[in-house]
Amino acid sequence: MKETAALLRALHWPDTPDRLQAVLAQQLLATNQLREGYEHFTELAAARPESALAESLAAVFHARLDGPDDKALAQLDSAASRGLGLPQYFRGTTLAHFPDCAGRADTVVRDLEFVLAVRDQFPAGFLHSVHAGLAHAYTCLGRTEDAAAARSRVGHGPDVSLVTDNLVSREDGLRMGPPRLVEKARGVYVVQGYDFADFAFVVTGEGVVAIDAASHPGHVEAALRDLRAVTRAPITHVLLTHAHFDHIGGLEALTGPGTEIVAQAAFPDELALQAASPPPFASLLPADQDRSPNAVPDRLVAGPETLTVGGTRFTLIPVGGGETRDGLLVHLPDEGVVFTGDMCMPYLGAPFFPEGSAEGLLDALRTVQDLNPRLLLHGHTALTENFTIEAFPGLLAALGDLLRITGEDIAAGRSLTGLLDRDHLPDALRDHPAAILPYLVMREGFVQRVYDQRTGYWKADGEGLEPLAPGQWAAALDLLGGGRAEAFAAAGEELLGRGEPEAALRIVDHGLLSHPGEAPLAELRRRILLALVERNQFFSPFKFAYYVGLAGLTVSPAG
Repeated sequence: MKETAALLRALHWPDTPDRLQAVLAQQLLATNQLREGYEHFTELAAARPESALAESLAAVFHARLDGPDDKALAQLDSAASRGLGLPQYFRGTTLAHFPDCAGRADTVVRDLEFVLAVRDQFPAGFLHSVHAGLAHAYTCLGRTEDAAAARSRVGHGPDVSLVTDNLVSREDGLRMGPPRLVEKARGVYVVQGYDFADFAFVVTGEGVVAIDAASHPGHVEAALRDLRAVTRAPITHVLLTHAHFDHIGGLEALTGPGTEIVAQAAFPDELALQAASPPPFASLLPADQDRSPNAVPDRLVAGPETLTVGGTRFTLIPVGGGETRDGLLVHLPDEGVVFTGDMCMPYLGAPFFPEGSAEGLLDALRTVQDLNPRLLLHGHTALTENFTIEAFPGLLAALGDLLRITGEDIAAGRSLTGLLDRDHLPDALRDHPAAILPYLVMREGFVQRVYDQRTGYWKADGEGLEPLAPGQWAAALDLLGGGRAEAFAAAGEELLGRGEPEAALRIVDHGLLSHPGEAPLAELRRRILLALVERNQFFSPFKFAYYVGLAGLTVSPAG
């Protein structure tokens, strides 16, 4: 993956945080890039001898590449003795990878039970691999009942290895973590994990002001039940940051007599655009959710204005860029908090809608930065965790540079794959390590959106001149394969083995068009989809949900 290659380069820069090293390690393990991981972390451990995490990760990739020899085990033990936390997690999950836990099942149990004891200090997604590791270690020790209990807490099937916070089910769609109601500032409660989108409640002296309304009324009602343990005050206002279905679909659960709904002036136009666009893929939202919800605001905001409710000031600032033209920033100046909605959504607009503006995003970033907030609260948990105000200076510089480079390449007639293959990593990020991960998460969608908006349906390389249906491609490929399903299977296996599951899926899908019902091709397709699920669990939640849906998986919270 291009993000992995770029992160490998960026993490040779000075002062990069341990958190990014851990993200890189998990991505390299998920994509089976063991040699690259061994070389990177061995070099890092030599350069940072004081880092227990660097020593631990060097040992992880040594053991996974060459087996758990004495040197790898000694390094794992040394790192675990020097630092509590991630070294225990990585030692336990690495030993659990081997059939007999490398003869150290007791160590696995001790390490991973320690992680569970301090689970609040780890990402929720890490608990998938913790319970999977414990299930294997308990089995090695003959603790059959404990092994069965641990397996029941993994949160997904045995054929896939996950450490992501993202959750997907038919009933709830995509969620970015387990449900929780978190007080982020005085009287400011953020609702995370009840729904695909986050929303919030601000408790004032006169009632509660809701920020956004999730995708489903049932999800809002569940959050309201938990809020009632804090306050019984009524909902007086609902401030909508934009018109996307995952931020307005639960509106009916928030409104009652006297509740005022406030949105940006372009809200009706954005709603109409969604109604005229194709629906998103099925696994993104609950199965029974209306993909084209309607909402009629009581008040539209065309310029900056202040709303005061119960002594709490809300500054409402329209922005026309980033994800949608109807963006509404909600600034609580006395708390130093800004609700940004989805202006930083990595896809620069929902990837299935004709929207988004690169220039508008840069303007919106500057607007937020000028407010000098203490805390940013975005419309999705992962955005709040990664797109912090500290990241904005570097992100502005890096995305501005990316927009310039992309514009020059488009004007020169380069193809979209050529633009993406450039793998541009701006030097501005060297001095802004907080912006590295947000930039890499956003880069692909940013380039695709700009390319889509600045090119016609005929491309300079001839793409689009003669559109071919999938069945035509399948028939042409079947000619190359001599009319044999085995030819498609062999090509798909080879591509999967090379670490190219995207190309493998394309080949196998065409093979199934020419040879429907061919069981070996269907089983290979399933394995390819599992590889794509694992590969996309960190950088692209939409791709993750898409492939989870195709594979027919359910990803639940780890117990």
